[in-house]
Amino acid sequence: MTIHPTAVIHKNTKIAGDVEIGPYTIIGENVQIGKGCKIFSHAVIGTQCQDLKYKGERAFVKIGENTVIREFVTINYATGEGEETVVGSNCLLMAYVHVAHNCKVGNNVVIANAGTLAGHVEIEDKAIIGGLTAIHQFCKIGSLSITGGCSKVVQDIPPYMLSDGHPAQSHSINAIGLRRNNVPEETRLNLKKAFKIIFRSGLSTLSAIDKIQSEIPSSLEISHLVDFIKNSKRGIC
Repeated sequence: MTIHPTAVIHKNTKIAGDVEIGPYTIIGENVQIGKGCKIFSHAVIGTQCQDLKYKGERAFVKIGENTVIREFVTINYATGEGEETVVGSNCLLMAYVHVAHNCKVGNNVVIANAGTLAGHVEIEDKAIIGGLTAIHQFCKIGSLSITGGCSKVVQDIPPYMLSDGHPAQSHSINAIGLRRNNVPEETRLNLKKAFKIIFRSGLSTLSAIDKIQSEIPSSLEISHLVDFIKNSKRGIC
């Protein structure tokens, strides 16, 4: 363990053996630091949420292994007794990202510079959020989706889709991301068919789901896409 002499660390902090703590770092009470994470200068983690409903209850931030948090990132703890703001493992949060109270960020997620998550946003595994993108509270971002920079996200983005705009709209499947993650070609073609049914056929959401389930062979990806849309509370973009 390497701790710079200018660092200020609460006596109750639990620190793993391989952790390096740089100059002028401040670590408060009730903090546990495990192996593998990298937190760059001026990041602020676990401060009071910006939520008028917060009344001083005890809440938390949890961050998984091997996540990289770049300069000036802010991550607020949750609202609600015992509630958590969560960032998973192997994520990259670039400079100036904000993760608000009660957000749930999955594993292998990338949020580019100045991406902003309002309260209660949920991001599934392997999603990519473009720089300067703002996501409305309670929105959900599907796995292996990619959202273009400067987007305004006010509804859920389905998994496996490429979305962009003001407000964001789904324009195609995330073909490159699917290929890089070794999703089989047959599945990619079926997701493309599903995209056309959902967004280009003119059918209602329920009719589109029925058509997908009757015409496209089932797979983990198709089932996840259908379930995601069925369970969307804000509607899909």
